[in-house]
Amino acid sequence: MADSNALEGLTQALRKLPGVGVKSAARMAFHLLQHDKPGALQIARALEHAVNSVGHCTLCNTLTEQAICVTCLNLQRDRSKLCVVETPADQAALERTLAYRGLYFVLMGKLSPLDGVGPNEIGLQKLFDRVLPKDERGALLPTTAREVQEVILATNFTAEGEATAHVIAQALKSRGVQVTRLARGVPVGSELEYVDLGTIAHALVDRR
Repeated sequence: MADSNALEGLTQALRKLPGVGVKSAARMAFHLLQHDKPGALQIARALEHAVNSVGHCTLCNTLTEQAICVTCLNLQRDRSKLCVVETPADQAALERTLAYRGLYFVLMGKLSPLDGVGPNEIGLQKLFDRVLPKDERGALLPTTAREVQEVILATNFTAEGEATAHVIAQALKSRGVQVTRLARGVPVGSELEYVDLGTIAHALVDRR
C-alpha cells in the first residue's frame, strides 16, 4: 500500500461519510487520486463552497443559502399546517410525494439522552415559540389568532423518534394545539404473511 500521510488523511476524511467503511474509503481515495484528480478537486471545491455558504433557515431550521428558505417564502403553501421532521433529508422525502403543501420545521436530530442530545440540541424551544406565539405582554395568543393550527409529527418510527414525537405532542396538546402523527400501516402492494408483526399491530390500532 502506498505510504502517504496525505492519502491516509483523505481515507480517514472519506470515512466520515455515512455507510463508508475503511475498505470503501480507501477504494474511493485511490480512485480519485489515480483516475480522477479533476473530480477530486471539484468535490473539494464544492464541499468548501457548501460549508461556507449553507446555513439554517431562520424560520424552519432547514439547510439553505438564504436567511429564509424558498419553502417558507412560498406564499402558496398552507401556513396553518406545520410538519415536524428530523432532518432536511426527511423533508425532501416528504416533498417528493407531492402530497403535502404546508410548511416544515426541521429538528436537525432527535432526542437521545444517552448521546447527550436533549431539547436544546434539537431546537424544541424554537419550535414551541413558532407554534405558540405571544403578544407584547408575553401572554400566549388565543388559538384562533395563531398562524399554525395543526402540527404534524413526522419523526421517524424509531425509539428516539417516537420519544421525540411524544415530548412535542404532550407540550403542544396541553396548550390547545391540534397535533397529529404520521399513520403507520401495511405498505401498499404487500402481503400480510410477509409483513412484520409490529407493522400489522400498528395497522390494526390505527385502522380507519
